[in-house]
Amino acid sequence: MKFSKEELVAYRLLRAKEAFQDGESLALGNRWNSAANRFYYACFYMVSAYLANKDIEATTHSGLKTAFNKELVKTGKVNREDGILYNQLFGIRQEADYEDFHSIERDDIEPLIPKIKSLIEEIERLIQQDDQFDNE
Repeated sequence: MKFSKEELVAYRLLRAKEAFQDGESLALGNRWNSAANRFYYACFYMVSAYLANKDIEATTHSGLKTAFNKELVKTGKVNREDGILYNQLFGIRQEADYEDFHSIERDDIEPLIPKIKSLIEEIERLIQQDDQFDNE
């Protein structure tokens, strides 16, 4: 089934918001490995929505991370700290999901939650700005 770019972007925005909410719920239950996964995916889906809106394809996690740094960080659309945050989440998620006996702790994730929320909100604003510009 073929979807329009607008449908794909809307779907990925929804997935980002759901993943963030799931992360918050898991954090409340002190499920930090799973929360780290969901917070990473909240950012992943938001970045993938942005890239889809720009007709930029990234098919792997590493490719998406590279595109995020190139398209958003290096251009100054998001600040350098957001780039560091995304790269940090990428690493934390890798450890949480793939390393045996590795536990993510509250102190690893909890301080990042407001920053993650801010980043996904900023990227959503960028998408909306691009859409407004395209409609003018």
